[in-house]
Amino acid sequence: MFFLIFVVWLILNGRVTVEICLFGVVISAALIFFMCRFMDYSIKKELLLFRLTPFLLRYFWVLVEEIVKANVCVMKILLSPAMQPEPALVYFDTKLKSGLAKVLLANSITLTPGTITISVEGTRFCVHCLDRELADGMETSVFVKLLEEMEAKEAQWRC
Repeated sequence: MFFLIFVVWLILNGRVTVEICLFGVVISAALIFFMCRFMDYSIKKELLLFRLTPFLLRYFWVLVEEIVKANVCVMKILLSPAMQPEPALVYFDTKLKSGLAKVLLANSITLTPGTITISVEGTRFCVHCLDRELADGMETSVFVKLLEEMEAKEAQWRC
Protein backbone atom coordinates (compact mmCIF):
# COMPACT_ATOMS: atom_id res chain seq x y z
CA MET A 1 0.00 0.00 0.00
CA PHE A 2 2.90 2.31 0.81
CA PHE A 3 4.28 1.96 -2.72
CA LEU A 4 0.86 2.46 -4.27
CA ILE A 5 0.35 5.70 -2.32
CA PHE A 6 3.85 6.84 -3.25
CA VAL A 7 3.30 6.11 -6.97
CA VAL A 8 -0.02 7.98 -6.92
CA TRP A 9 1.82 10.89 -5.29
CA LEU A 10 4.41 10.89 -8.08
CA ILE A 11 1.76 10.66 -10.80
CA LEU A 12 -0.26 13.52 -9.35
CA ASN A 13 2.85 15.71 -9.11
CA GLY A 14 3.71 15.16 -12.76
CA ARG A 15 7.47 15.29 -12.29
CA VAL A 16 10.10 13.55 -10.25
CA THR A 17 12.58 15.51 -8.17
CA VAL A 18 14.46 14.70 -4.98
CA GLU A 19 12.23 17.03 -2.94
CA ILE A 20 9.01 15.57 -4.36
CA CYS A 21 10.25 12.00 -3.70
CA LEU A 22 11.28 12.79 -0.11
CA PHE A 23 8.03 14.59 0.61
CA GLY A 24 6.13 11.69 -1.02
CA VAL A 25 7.87 9.17 1.25
CA VAL A 26 6.94 11.22 4.33
CA ILE A 27 3.32 11.68 3.20
CA SER A 28 2.98 7.98 2.31
CA ALA A 29 4.41 6.89 5.67
CA ALA A 30 2.09 9.29 7.49
CA LEU A 31 -0.95 7.93 5.60
CA ILE A 32 0.03 4.33 6.39
CA PHE A 33 0.47 5.23 10.06
CA PHE A 34 -2.96 6.97 10.08
CA MET A 35 -4.61 3.97 8.41
CA CYS A 36 -3.05 1.53 10.88
CA ARG A 37 -3.95 3.66 13.86
CA PHE A 38 -7.50 4.78 13.02
CA MET A 39 -8.88 2.69 10.14
CA ASP A 40 -8.21 -0.91 11.25
CA TYR A 41 -5.65 -1.36 8.48
CA SER A 42 -3.01 -4.00 9.02
CA ILE A 43 0.13 -4.70 7.06
CA LYS A 44 -0.35 -8.39 7.97
CA LYS A 45 -3.69 -8.38 6.13
CA GLU A 46 -2.00 -6.92 3.06
CA LEU A 47 0.73 -9.57 3.17
CA LEU A 48 -1.95 -12.24 3.47
CA LEU A 49 -3.64 -10.83 0.37
CA PHE A 50 -0.36 -11.08 -1.54
CA ARG A 51 0.00 -14.70 -0.43
CA LEU A 52 -3.54 -15.45 -1.60
CA THR A 53 -3.00 -13.84 -5.02
CA PRO A 54 -2.11 -17.14 -6.80
CA PHE A 55 -5.30 -18.72 -5.40
CA LEU A 56 -7.38 -15.73 -6.48
CA LEU A 57 -5.91 -15.85 -10.00
CA ARG A 58 -6.68 -19.57 -10.23
CA TYR A 59 -10.21 -18.88 -8.91
CA PHE A 60 -10.72 -16.20 -11.57
CA TRP A 61 -9.56 -18.59 -14.31
CA VAL A 62 -11.93 -21.33 -13.09
CA LEU A 63 -14.75 -18.76 -12.93
CA VAL A 64 -14.19 -17.82 -16.58
CA GLU A 65 -14.18 -21.51 -17.58
CA GLU A 66 -17.41 -22.16 -15.68
CA ILE A 67 -19.08 -19.10 -17.24
CA VAL A 68 -18.23 -20.41 -20.72
CA LYS A 69 -19.54 -23.91 -19.87
CA ALA A 70 -22.74 -22.49 -18.41
CA ASN A 71 -23.24 -20.28 -21.47
CA VAL A 72 -23.12 -23.34 -23.71
CA CYS A 73 -25.56 -25.19 -21.46
CA VAL A 74 -28.00 -22.27 -21.35
CA MET A 75 -27.78 -21.84 -25.14
CA LYS A 76 -28.68 -25.53 -25.58
CA ILE A 77 -31.69 -25.10 -23.31
CA LEU A 78 -32.89 -21.93 -25.01
CA LEU A 79 -32.24 -22.92 -28.63
CA SER A 80 -33.54 -26.47 -28.45
CA PRO A 81 -37.29 -26.58 -29.07
CA ALA A 82 -37.55 -30.04 -27.49
CA MET A 83 -35.92 -29.04 -24.18
CA GLN A 84 -38.16 -27.30 -21.72
CA PRO A 85 -36.38 -25.59 -18.82
CA GLU A 86 -37.44 -26.72 -15.37
CA PRO A 87 -36.72 -23.79 -13.00
CA ALA A 88 -35.81 -24.70 -9.45
CA LEU A 89 -34.92 -23.15 -6.13
CA VAL A 90 -31.96 -24.91 -4.56
CA TYR A 91 -30.92 -24.64 -0.92
CA PHE A 92 -27.52 -25.85 0.21
CA ASP A 93 -25.11 -25.40 3.10
CA THR A 94 -21.38 -24.77 2.91
CA LYS A 95 -18.50 -25.01 5.34
CA LEU A 96 -17.26 -21.55 4.39
CA LYS A 97 -16.58 -19.34 7.40
CA SER A 98 -15.33 -15.98 6.15
CA GLY A 99 -17.64 -13.35 4.76
CA LEU A 100 -15.31 -12.79 1.81
CA ALA A 101 -15.52 -16.44 0.76
CA LYS A 102 -19.32 -16.39 0.99
CA VAL A 103 -19.52 -13.21 -1.07
CA LEU A 104 -17.17 -14.65 -3.69
CA LEU A 105 -19.28 -17.82 -3.90
CA ALA A 106 -22.57 -15.90 -4.13
CA ASN A 107 -21.21 -13.58 -6.83
CA SER A 108 -19.67 -16.47 -8.76
CA ILE A 109 -23.00 -18.30 -8.79
CA THR A 110 -24.77 -15.15 -9.96
CA LEU A 111 -22.18 -14.44 -12.68
CA THR A 112 -22.60 -17.94 -14.04
CA PRO A 113 -25.46 -17.91 -16.59
CA GLY A 114 -28.59 -19.76 -15.58
CA THR A 115 -28.15 -19.30 -11.83
CA ILE A 116 -28.82 -16.44 -9.43
CA THR A 117 -28.03 -16.33 -5.72
CA ILE A 118 -31.19 -15.19 -3.98
CA SER A 119 -30.05 -15.17 -0.37
CA VAL A 120 -27.23 -16.11 1.95
CA GLU A 121 -28.12 -16.66 5.60
CA GLY A 122 -25.19 -17.88 7.66
CA THR A 123 -23.87 -20.86 5.74
CA ARG A 124 -27.13 -21.53 3.87
CA PHE A 125 -27.45 -20.41 0.25
CA CYS A 126 -30.62 -20.13 -1.78
CA VAL A 127 -30.07 -20.22 -5.54
CA HIS A 128 -32.54 -19.98 -8.41
CA CYS A 129 -31.60 -22.14 -11.40
CA LEU A 130 -32.97 -21.92 -14.91
CA ASP A 131 -33.02 -25.71 -15.06
CA ARG A 132 -32.70 -28.49 -12.47
CA GLU A 133 -29.69 -29.80 -14.39
CA LEU A 134 -27.77 -26.60 -13.56
CA ALA A 135 -28.34 -27.20 -9.84
CA ASP A 136 -26.68 -30.60 -9.67
CA GLY A 137 -23.65 -30.65 -7.40
CA MET A 138 -23.77 -26.99 -6.49
CA GLU A 139 -22.80 -27.60 -2.84
CA THR A 140 -19.66 -29.45 -3.97
CA SER A 141 -18.86 -27.27 -6.96
CA VAL A 142 -15.36 -26.28 -7.97
CA PHE A 143 -16.03 -22.82 -6.52
CA VAL A 144 -16.73 -24.22 -3.06
CA LYS A 145 -13.65 -26.46 -3.17
CA LEU A 146 -11.35 -23.60 -4.18
CA LEU A 147 -12.77 -21.27 -1.55
CA GLU A 148 -12.42 -23.92 1.16
CA GLU A 149 -8.81 -24.42 0.07
CA MET A 150 -8.19 -20.66 0.24
CA GLU A 151 -9.71 -20.48 3.73
CA ALA A 152 -7.53 -23.39 4.87
CA LYS A 153 -4.38 -21.69 3.55
CA GLU A 154 -5.43 -18.40 5.12
CA ALA A 155 -5.93 -20.07 8.50
CA GLN A 156 -2.59 -21.82 8.17
CA TRP A 157 -0.74 -18.55 7.41
CA ARG A 158 -2.45 -16.64 10.22
CA CYS A 159 -1.12 -19.00 12.89
